[in-house]
Amino acid sequence: MSADDRVTVEDVMSTPLETISKDATVMEAARRMRGKDISALVVRTSPRAIISSTDVLDAVAEGRDISELQVGDVMTTDVETAAPDLYMEEIAAMMTTYGIKHLPVVDDDYIGMVSSTDVTAHLS
Repeated sequence: MSADDRVTVEDVMSTPLETISKDATVMEAARRMRGKDISALVVRTSPRAIISSTDVLDAVAEGRDISELQVGDVMTTDVETAAPDLYMEEIAAMMTTYGIKHLPVVDDDYIGMVSSTDVTAHLS
């Protein structure tokens, strides 16, 4: 496979990027993820953050009331991000190294999301 044939993050990332406020409820986040058939939403905060289906499941398993609990209470902060020109092999290595399933794609700002499902589909 030549370098010209290699797949980059930009080729497979999900767009438009789905976001949610840190003040939204976890229930709202869960409903949005289900409605969009995705498993993570970017939370536009500093430092960068996401809420994933795993964060929602953890809150439910802990017996927390997700209809009252805010996204900001359970979101994952200081998330790793990916540049749009990285190759899928590099993304796979990052996900393995950091033990994560989602990487927001950032140029000057957020532009998309790449998931482990995207990586698996394009590397198999």
